[in-house]
Amino acid sequence: MQLVLLSGGSGKRLWPLSNNARSKQFLPLLEKEDGTMESMVQRVVRQATEANLTNNITLATNASQLDIITNQLGNKVSVVTEPERRDTFPAIALAASYLKLAKGCANDEVVVIMPCDPYTEFGYFKTIAKMVECVNANVADLVLMGIQPTYPSEKYGYVVPEQEKSSTEYKKVARFTEKPSVDVAKQLLAQSAYWNGGVFAFRLGYMMQIVEKYMPISNGDKTLSFDEVRNRYSEFPKISFDYEVAEKSKSVAVVPFSGQWKDLGTWNTLTDELKQHTIGNAVMGAHCENTHVINELQNPIFVDGLKDVVVAACPDGILVCTKQHSEEIKKAVENLTPRPMYEERRWGTYRVLDDSYYADGRHSLTKSITLKQGKNISYQIHHHRSETWTFVEGEGIFVLDGQEQRVKAGDTVVIPVEHWHAIKAITELTFIEVQSGNPLIEEDIERTEWKWSE
Repeated sequence: MQLVLLSGGSGKRLWPLSNNARSKQFLPLLEKEDGTMESMVQRVVRQATEANLTNNITLATNASQLDIITNQLGNKVSVVTEPERRDTFPAIALAASYLKLAKGCANDEVVVIMPCDPYTEFGYFKTIAKMVECVNANVADLVLMGIQPTYPSEKYGYVVPEQEKSSTEYKKVARFTEKPSVDVAKQLLAQSAYWNGGVFAFRLGYMMQIVEKYMPISNGDKTLSFDEVRNRYSEFPKISFDYEVAEKSKSVAVVPFSGQWKDLGTWNTLTDELKQHTIGNAVMGAHCENTHVINELQNPIFVDGLKDVVVAACPDGILVCTKQHSEEIKKAVENLTPRPMYEERRWGTYRVLDDSYYADGRHSLTKSITLKQGKNISYQIHHHRSETWTFVEGEGIFVLDGQEQRVKAGDTVVIPVEHWHAIKAITELTFIEVQSGNPLIEEDIERTEWKWSE
């Protein structure tokens, strides 16, 4: 059985902590039993593994999230990156093509698709195991999870089961209703409808038949490679899996789930699940009520006399808002942050310390960069900027135009424009990078491989 986790989202509703490169599923805000913190995606992968569901896990995501996934999950999962965002059907079609063409999975292999960030419990994964059993028993071509509704919501799609008696394990699906009004939702609840939780199970061959409607994989003696499918990704229609597959399928069943299930996509819902009222360098006075403070800055925050408020601070900005109105940040966030000020990469992290423009047209950008032990930044060149690196902690190997040298805390190196360079951490390594030039953009980079001597 293959589990595919869909990881998307632009991170607007949890600004300033989340952004296009660091969506909500990567925020390390959930406390484990041992007191350490984990992100939503780390929690889901851990839960799926502990439930003995499968070790065959693939994340389908956009390319901008590849580094943070590698940083948080390492080799626990395979990763498929979509060249552009095109909705859930093309993302699932690409993931299915990866399983078939790159991993060599058989057509009768059961594939489960689920979001990477539900806040849920062990029973959720037992329900997925029941869905797999239904597919293996040929109950239906497509089996999905139905979440037992707790109120008539306008935010979710609904799955309406057939009314005749059927197995307690599953029900045949009569129809779907997408995000109805509250009045219609009340009528659907009276018909024993479920929320569509976005979890689907099917045989790989079933999905590949749908893929081939848009992109023939086999043509005579020639079979497309996965890379060829990925290069032609734009040929898939930009449409949701629900509209393109679920609602068109003639054979659909639903397996109910009635346990804990939440979407922690807003500050209001996320803070409900935080065990601590302060995270990071923050102090709360005695006169606060239902208030949470999350601080990723080094500067301390003190709050008092606040009720039903969330305060979140990081290099991207500061949010102070009542929880009731916290969802409104999505409307304003486009104009608040020109670029991410903190990112997790496959090699470590960086934080922007200063971004300044000067009267003579010069632009400088200062970062604090930390490489994990044994990790390296690629051999690269910049065409519009010079860089000065001052090492403040650890040891590493620095390369400039093919010449390696050892560096340690206290050393400084200068990298002129149009010079190849790289760095590898012998121990965890932190340095301050000052960029100077115009334009100072992440795209000003060419990369190649460097063969390290040690």
